[in-house]
Amino acid sequence: MTGNQEPSTTALLWHGDHLALLDQRLLPEREVWLTYTDADGVASAIRDMVVRGAPAIGICAAYGLVLAARQAARYNDWRGMTQDAARTLAEARPTAVNLSWALQRLQSVLNDADDAREAIRRLDLEARAIHDEDVAANHRMAEHALSIMDHGPFAVLTHCNTGSLATGGYGTALGVIRHLWHQGRLTRVYADETRPWLQGSRLTAWELQQEGIPVTLNTDGAAAQILRRGDVRWVIVGADRITANGDVANKIGTYGLAVLARHHGVRVMVVAPSSTVDRSLSSGDDIPIEERGADELRMIQGLPIAPDGISVYNPVFDVTPADLVDVIVTEQGVTWLQTPSSL
Repeated sequence: MTGNQEPSTTALLWHGDHLALLDQRLLPEREVWLTYTDADGVASAIRDMVVRGAPAIGICAAYGLVLAARQAARYNDWRGMTQDAARTLAEARPTAVNLSWALQRLQSVLNDADDAREAIRRLDLEARAIHDEDVAANHRMAEHALSIMDHGPFAVLTHCNTGSLATGGYGTALGVIRHLWHQGRLTRVYADETRPWLQGSRLTAWELQQEGIPVTLNTDGAAAQILRRGDVRWVIVGADRITANGDVANKIGTYGLAVLARHHGVRVMVVAPSSTVDRSLSSGDDIPIEERGADELRMIQGLPIAPDGISVYNPVFDVTPADLVDVIVTEQGVTWLQTPSSL
């Protein structure tokens, strides 16, 4: 349990002329890779949850724009067509700020290119750079996080999936958890199942089990009882957007988990790349919250679990106020929102 070992799983593979995505809707039952050769397909993959997790979405969008430029190169209006594709990609998932951030980086490159061939070459290099930077940032986040945590060992609780499947390859919150385990400072991970898409049970539990990291799966409603027992020292989660005042948008259920953690004296750590910080928004009240279809709650694998036609409220994210977050960790360092005492 030493070293900073790499995960055995990945969400995406870039081949220059196409993007391969592991279909996360089918895990853990089947491992199926899908191939995409145009921006419309990548946008659909993001929208339909083939790929998810804010950093991974941003990386995929970047590669999607490269594919758009490749297809547009044969036309006179190659620049305008590529910009149209960027708008399509940006609209795929509105809450994850990494998506628009990555596309803005590539659009700056696009605007500076003199011709289509140069645009493709430079866009490809920039997309690869975003991917590589994400993996490196994940490792730095883990190192920053461990520097403020006691030696333990102790248990942690996490929500949704923030590992190699949600990022460029190592993980944000789950990267911290991986690093804790390999440093011998972790006893167990409790993974909320994370309704309704079950990212905790289908993805996080699967990722950790692949690497032999001890994980216990629990229903979201069991989190309070787990925290009450006292062996969990930290709740560690990711983020899809962080506003200027420290409010955090993350997978639905995070807000309630933070309330429970505060009641039980458990610290809350948010781990995310600095690209997730949106200083243009003053607070979480300004974050657009995506809502998805009613059948995600009414059905599981096509089987009804609720009365037909029942009214449904299905937000994908909630906003955790800054006063319920103890610390935010990015690749740039640690920001304490509450007094860092009595760790």
